[in-house]
Formats: sequence, C-alpha cells, structure tokens
Amino acid sequence: MTTSPERRYTDRLEEFADRRPFLVDLALIAALMGSATLGASLTLPNADPPGDDGSAVLLLGASCLALFLHRTHPRVTVVVNAVCATVVIAQGYLLTPLLLAPVMASLYWLATRTERETVRRYGFATMAALTVAAAVSDSMDHLSLLLRTIGPFFWLLLPLAAGTMTRLRRAYLEATQARAEHAERTREEEARLRVTEERMRIARELHDVVAHHLALANAQAGTAEHLALANPRQTQQILHDLTGTTSSALRELKATLGLLRQTDDEGAPLEPAPGLARMPELVSSCASAGITVTVATEGEPQPLSPGVDLTAFRIVQEALTNVTKHAATQAAHVRFVYDGPRLLITVTDEGPPTAAAPEPVKGFGVMGMRERAHSIGGELRAGPRPEGGFEVSTALPLQPSVSGDEAG
Repeated sequence: MTTSPERRYTDRLEEFADRRPFLVDLALIAALMGSATLGASLTLPNADPPGDDGSAVLLLGASCLALFLHRTHPRVTVVVNAVCATVVIAQGYLLTPLLLAPVMASLYWLATRTERETVRRYGFATMAALTVAAAVSDSMDHLSLLLRTIGPFFWLLLPLAAGTMTRLRRAYLEATQARAEHAERTREEEARLRVTEERMRIARELHDVVAHHLALANAQAGTAEHLALANPRQTQQILHDLTGTTSSALRELKATLGLLRQTDDEGAPLEPAPGLARMPELVSSCASAGITVTVATEGEPQPLSPGVDLTAFRIVQEALTNVTKHAATQAAHVRFVYDGPRLLITVTDEGPPTAAAPEPVKGFGVMGMRERAHSIGGELRAGPRPEGGFEVSTALPLQPSVSGDEAG
C-alpha cells in the first residue's frame, strides 16, 4: 500500500507536534498574532483607522497569549478570544478574517478537544456575540445588515466544522487501531487455542497407540513367562504374537510421527487411520494377552465417516486396554448397536465388584475417550457396574456434528 507525499508530510508534522508541542504552539500563535495585527491596520478605501491608541493591539495580544492554554483550558481560551474580538470590532475596526484569526483558531481547537455539546454551546455563543458586534459596528456603515453579518457567521463556522471533522477523524483512527489490536489479540488467542487443541489431539493419539500396545506386550510377556516351562508350544505362539504387537506399535507410532513431521507440500502416502474394520486384529491381540473378547452387533451396520470410525475404534481399543491393565478377569464383551443416526458402543468386563478400581476413571485413558467422543458430538460414560466389573458406554453420531473430525 502506497502513501501519498501529502499524507507522509502530515504524519511527520503530527509526530513533530507530539514531540515538541510548545514549539509548534509558539510558531502558530506568533503567526496568528501577526495576522491579527495586520488585520487591525486594514481599513476601507478613503477611511481613517478608528484610532492609534494601541488598545486593539493589546487586546489582540492578550487573546493570542490565551491561546497557549488551548490544550488544557480550551473553553477559557474561546471565552477570552471572543471577548477581545468583540471589543475590537465594537471599536470600529474593519472586520476581516485576519482580525478574526485568533478567535477562529480557538474555535478550531475547542472543536477538536471537547464534546459536541460543548462545541455547540460555546461556538454558537461566540458566533452570536461577534455577529452582533459586526451589526452595530460603524466600520462598514455603507453595507447592508445582511452583508455585515453573513461574513463573520461563515468565517467562524468554518473552524468549527474543520475542528469537528478533525475530531471525528481522530476518533475513527483510534477506533480502527483498537479494532486492529483486538483482532490481533483474537488471532493470537485463536492460534494458542488451536495449538492447545492440536497438542491434546496428538497426546490422545500417542497415548492410545503406545498405551494399548505396551499393555498388550506386557500381558503377553507375563503370560509367556508363566507358561515357559509348562507349555513351550503355547509360549512360542505368545512370543510370536508379541513380535506382531511390537511391530504394530512401531508402525502406528511411525505413522503418527510421520504425520506430525509432514509439511503441506509433501505428498507421501500415509497409512490409513484405523477403524472398526480392524476389530478382528484387536480381538486377536487381546486373546494373545489372555483376554477373551466377544463382539456382538445389533441393527443394520451403517457407513461411518472417517472421524467417527477412528473415534469408535480408539474408544474400544482404550477400553480393552484398561481391561488388560486393571480388570481381574479374562473376559470382555463389546456390543455395537446401530440405533438410527447413532452408534451405541458398550465395553464391559466380568470382574468382581471389588475389582472395579477407580484408577481407569481418573487416568488419562478415560479422559481421552471422553474428549474423543465430545469432539465429534458424542457422549461417553465410564464406571464400575453394580453387578461387578467395569463398563464404558458411548453414543456417537454416524456423521460428526461438529468440525472436529479427527480423521487424520
């Protein structure tokens, strides 16, 4: 965006005025004093000046000195200038814009620094006083009353309009800057929120991948150690399954980390996100860890969006991982119910009532499952069952109701 030379010079002048306000006021007031003195010496052709006693110069000098108060006392400045200008005009001096320069400057500064009601009250009072003084002055007896009064009226109206426009422009620029700062803060807050949400999503994904496979590997290793002498053939099979578990863990971990390292311009294919199609593999891995999982489906299976499919699989995976780590049982049940626009999932184990330890409820696993369900518009409950064991139940929409689809 380019800036015009006039705009650059105006900005530089405003910056200098902010740094050296007294010097700027001194230069302006000196110029106004010269204009007023010159205006007091002007007369109509073949007319004598009102007098040479110098009282007009003294009054104009007092009005110019009062201009130094325009930053702190703009109302006092206007009143002093209005009184001095009224007296000078009443003495018969020719009414010109040069003579009115100090009072016009005071009206301009009043309009830039005070509210609209104050500008209206003091401005109209000043205009009325000077207009009456111009009407009764004998410096322009040869002119009609309209011509003698219309000039001062519009001369004094000009600085009021200019000052009001300047005040409105400043207010607009301040409001624009405030909106820009608010928008910047909002963008920063949104960026922090997105980073936080992404960190939580990554933490859930890594937790599900690592915790599930490590829990299975630990259970498989313990079972193999227990059966090493009594049943070498079964031990060999468990160790074979353990190799598959660790390989699967490495593949999923590599895929997750590869997704984090991938940039937008990289088009390398990634391993598809897991879904309910991998339930047989999940059931098999639990069986090798000593947990028998039965799966039941009610209703007509419906297609799921990638995000819902991933969420459903991760919730079942985490629930079975908790059974492997915490439940004193060797059986778990998974039930899928397709109920209209929802998929109901229930994962239960057959542990005794005393085995329903509270650790899964307080740990990151249940918290991550609940966050996953909420991210797509679902809900989740987890807790011990009255008849014994632990139950995780969730209701997920077949299509996510929010934009938080975690298909990636």
